[in-house]
Amino acid sequence: MNPLSPLGLEVGLGLLMLVVLLLGIFRPAVPDRRAGWVSLIGLFSLVALSFAAAPAEAILGGSYVVDALALFAKRLFLVSAAISVLATLSLPSERFARRGAEYHFALLSSLLGMLVLASARDLILLFVAFELMSIPLYFLTGFEKKQDTAPEGALKFFLVGSVSSAILLYGLSFLFGATGSTDIAVIAGAVASGNVLAKFGLVIALAGLGFKIAAVPFHMWVPDTYEAATTPFVAWLSVAPKAAGFIVIFRLYLEGAGSSALVWVPLVSALAAVTIIAGNLMAIPQTNVKRMLAYSGIAHIGYMLMGIAAISASGAGMVLFYLVAYLFGNMGAFLVVQAVGTSEGSDKMDAYKGLAQRSPVLALSLLVFLLSLGGIPFVAGFWAKLFIFRAVVDQHMYGLALLGAVATIVALYYYLVLSSRMYVDEPEQKTPVAVPAPLLLAILICAIGTVVMGIYPEPWVQGVMKAARGLF
Repeated sequence: MNPLSPLGLEVGLGLLMLVVLLLGIFRPAVPDRRAGWVSLIGLFSLVALSFAAAPAEAILGGSYVVDALALFAKRLFLVSAAISVLATLSLPSERFARRGAEYHFALLSSLLGMLVLASARDLILLFVAFELMSIPLYFLTGFEKKQDTAPEGALKFFLVGSVSSAILLYGLSFLFGATGSTDIAVIAGAVASGNVLAKFGLVIALAGLGFKIAAVPFHMWVPDTYEAATTPFVAWLSVAPKAAGFIVIFRLYLEGAGSSALVWVPLVSALAAVTIIAGNLMAIPQTNVKRMLAYSGIAHIGYMLMGIAAISASGAGMVLFYLVAYLFGNMGAFLVVQAVGTSEGSDKMDAYKGLAQRSPVLALSLLVFLLSLGGIPFVAGFWAKLFIFRAVVDQHMYGLALLGAVATIVALYYYLVLSSRMYVDEPEQKTPVAVPAPLLLAILICAIGTVVMGIYPEPWVQGVMKAARGLF
């Protein structure tokens, strides 16, 4: 029996948003961080409620479903948001004390869009949820507007995001024209019957989604946006919206297309290959750690697209496993960047010289995250890549698996370059890096998650396979 209504998490998040909004309206004369703490407590409460929830009957005429996949996605969104808010509490900027309610209200608004998106099985609801998720992200990117790069990064993100939304809507309009319905369930019949409009609509929609998940050649907004925005927000931006994009791909191209999903294998395989190659090659020459992680993240999107190309329950499940491993590894790496950047005033690799001697815990945490992103045994990222490769090989896509394995070796180069800065180079100063308690706790949560998934992956695999089987 489900202790929550199908809209329980969304209603709870809406109430939390209302409280944060009221805190912003009736704020005291002295700036404080009440909105941040209230958001954090509320998010951890919603995380606990999400694990108490169970799949429920579809509502709103079948356009809103709370199945195992939706619950999995909502838990991922809530956990990532809670970690980001926890890290945000440590930001020294006065703006977060003075306008914290605005920041957290916008972040929670975007999170609400993600929760709705995970359950949407109607094209109109899906697009509206996508926009509810996306629009606050543009504002949050430029929140620290006094930084030189923030307005430019936010503007680029807004322009590219607007174009991607238009392309996505254009593709969805063809699907409606071909089927006469906004129900995702009817797409399979149109594709199976050879309807050209339906296939064309799905191709155009995939281009729009390519912008959202930052697949090559739709990735151009990522490096500048990541460099411009505040790092705890970037940590969340690098995971949650992209996970939302993959959930939509599951709904449209696996669940929606049904038995006709195999028609997308060549297109998605090519997209995965180009994304892996370009992301890794563009990461190599980077000297700014945030930009390096941005291009690295693009390459990881390619690995996840490999799982989509497998068109199997195993492939889809391992994409979900990859998303969880990526949450801990990538968010953790960005949070260490936040700690070092605040202390040293720079995001350059040279700022990490001798970090192991200055702050051993911080250096070890970043090393764990980099090893996970690089796919080294036995941390979470190793199993994520191994399972993806196995799912692809099971479908006899040996060339794609070989490409992924070779690219993994290439990626190790730039991860190890940063690691050598920490453990081989001599520090330019001896003082430890100061890490505020909330930020340190967020880093440790990510490190523990990365290690636990690496040592004991079985329960995580069972959970993601349970969520993926409903697609097939």
